[in-house]
Amino acid sequence: QVQLVESGGGLVQAGGSLRLSCAASGRSTFSGFGMGWFRQAPGKAREFVAAIRWNTGTTFYADSVKGRFTISRDNAKSTVYLQMNSLKPEDTAVYYCAADRMGNYGSLTSPGAYDYWGQGTQVTVSS
Repeated sequence: QVQLVESGGGLVQAGGSLRLSCAASGRSTFSGFGMGWFRQAPGKAREFVAAIRWNTGTTFYADSVKGRFTISRDNAKSTVYLQMNSLKPEDTAVYYCAADRMGNYGSLTSPGAYDYWGQGTQVTVSS
């Protein structure tokens, strides 16, 4: 069973930076997986933030974070990162890591594509 554990959330002022980590376990390799970050603010639907194909390193971003956020993965540590710069109050949300077993192809922007989810980590950006 794949397990995902997020960390790195917290409180930061607008314009600041945070790096989220998602440690994946339960498999010897995540080759073929797609890994994504989603977020959910109070009263709003869960929305796509960024994703990466494990094999190729191909990345995808929501327009709202393009140029400010960077997703990456560390094969040796089976960990996915989300570097968040120039944070805005509207980035405030619970951030979730997700894994898609068939992530070599297809869309990685829909929550329905993912098989496993982490518990989430709170990010709060003050103005």
